Amino acid sequence: MINKIWMSMFVIGVLFAAWNGTMDQVNAAIFSGAKEGVAICLGLISVLAFWLGLMKIAEVSGLLGSFAKMLRPLATKIFPEVPAEHPAMGYILSNITANMFGLGNAATPMGIKAMEQLKQLNHNRDSASRSMVTLLALNTACITFIPTTVISIRMSYGSASPTDIVGPTIMASACAFIGAIIIDRIFYMRKMRKQRTI
Repeated sequence: MINKIWMSMFVIGVLFAAWNGTMDQVNAAIFSGAKEGVAICLGLISVLAFWLGLMKIAEVSGLLGSFAKMLRPLATKIFPEVPAEHPAMGYILSNITANMFGLGNAATPMGIKAMEQLKQLNHNRDSASRSMVTLLALNTACITFIPTTVISIRMSYGSASPTDIVGPTIMASACAFIGAIIIDRIFYMRKMRKQRTI
């Protein structure tokens, strides 16, 4: 569906530019955007390689495991349907930990694995379980302590102080995290009330 939306936006934009006679601007934007995209990607590779290396050291040293153990009591309350020792819980904790350190690219595979395990717990139904919805909400709005991707983009654009974003990011992502949990619980309680009345 998303591919169709993007394709339709592209086609409409090109047709509109052809109608207005501004195809030269579209061509210039395509090439400059491609060049800029490659430059940003190269900048991101270095920063992500650095942070992924640090994460690997933290994983081998047991620091991530300790951090995940600290989060386990909170995670079992947020995901009450998931058994504490189930593989899904490990993937959920790894996903949340990676997101907290701003490593969205590293968090994605863990999130996919967690969803696969949660689907098995949901008896492979096509509809999402409560835990799957909660994970998606938290994955989208997780607390971020070190926004590595944003810092690297700011560095690529020559920011004088690229780490100034850390404080506001922690505050904004904390608000988003709390809001996601509250909204998730509100919808869950509504659903439970409806089921009781039926």
